[in-house]
Amino acid sequence: MTTAKDIMHSGAQWIPRHETLDRAAQMMRDLNVGALPVADENERLCGIITDRDIVVRCVAMGHDPAKVTCGEMAQGTPRWIEAGSDVSEVLTEMEGHQIRRLPVIENKKLVGMISEADLAQHLSDDQLKSFCEAVYARA
Repeated sequence: MTTAKDIMHSGAQWIPRHETLDRAAQMMRDLNVGALPVADENERLCGIITDRDIVVRCVAMGHDPAKVTCGEMAQGTPRWIEAGSDVSEVLTEMEGHQIRRLPVIENKKLVGMISEADLAQHLSDDQLKSFCEAVYARA
């Protein structure tokens, strides 16, 4: 059985919800990623911030990313997957919620992220096609 931990990119990092969006953008640049999980003071997932969120929902709306916090920007119920979950569960979660990145949690701690690039490296062509149809065709 292939698990979420088998296909994830390890080394993902949280950003605290009190940090500002300019700090999130700097972290994304330094880590060469397009999304960061947002954590509360107990390192519990409370959302995800993407580079697109910062541009479209902050900068393009005339807000100052140095004054808007990650917690203010994070919306909705955060989606995640247990490290030991089967890859079919990963696909169900990502397809069902039309998401392109999924935090991987083990013992209530962030251990990695699964992105489209991770899926492309580990899925069969048929699985990848199904994922793309589910996430992009309905978008």
